[in-house]
Amino acid sequence: MEEILDIKTIFVIHLPFLRDIFPKGILITETVVVSWAVMAILIVLALVLTKNLQRIPKGVQTILETVVEFLNNFSKNQFGKFAGIFAPYIGTLFLFLLFANIIGALSPVEAFGFKPLFIIKPPTRDINVAAPLALITILLVLICNIQAKGFFGWLKHFLRPVGFMLPFNIMEYGVRLLSLSLRLFGNMLGGFILMQLIEMLFPVAVPMLFSLYFDFFDGFIQAAIFTFLSVLYISEALEKE
Repeated sequence: MEEILDIKTIFVIHLPFLRDIFPKGILITETVVVSWAVMAILIVLALVLTKNLQRIPKGVQTILETVVEFLNNFSKNQFGKFAGIFAPYIGTLFLFLLFANIIGALSPVEAFGFKPLFIIKPPTRDINVAAPLALITILLVLICNIQAKGFFGWLKHFLRPVGFMLPFNIMEYGVRLLSLSLRLFGNMLGGFILMQLIEMLFPVAVPMLFSLYFDFFDGFIQAAIFTFLSVLYISEALEKE
């Protein structure tokens, strides 16, 4: 179990001018490497799928334009005049989470004495990925609150509806941060552990069936929930009182 939960360090970068801040060097863990791989996949797909676009769409371009149009319309309904700002963030967030959640399905399986050189672990099973993503959303919520209400109006809203709600209104930011990060982290870590145990007990055929749920369906659901809650929090912050 410890090996399953362990986050291994792949290599260490030593930078002389950062020696005081990182005396042991900058640790590049498997979470970082897999996250880089997910970003590389998304960049390559973006370049390949948007190459040689035609004025009259057909084939894959038709699907892409349908998805982009859906995202733009959804963003207009949620963010209004700010749709152009938040649509790229929401789309990128969902795609990154989706690929990060399901990439574990590509991992080789240990069976019949075969020991793979590596195991691909979804980066979202690491709280160090889930928490920063949640923090970005909460920071956007904070910025949108100030933009919509003005700085002093934002300060006043902490006292609404009555003054003694001040600590609870402040805590709301922290609660949302914990809710977003722990929901994603907990579900992905739990699904990853279950898949590893299933592969240990039934190395052939059975993992493929369970992978359809724990890797693909649950991965999609968790990406959708995180993105939907981010949209909900941001759109709510943009509303003027």
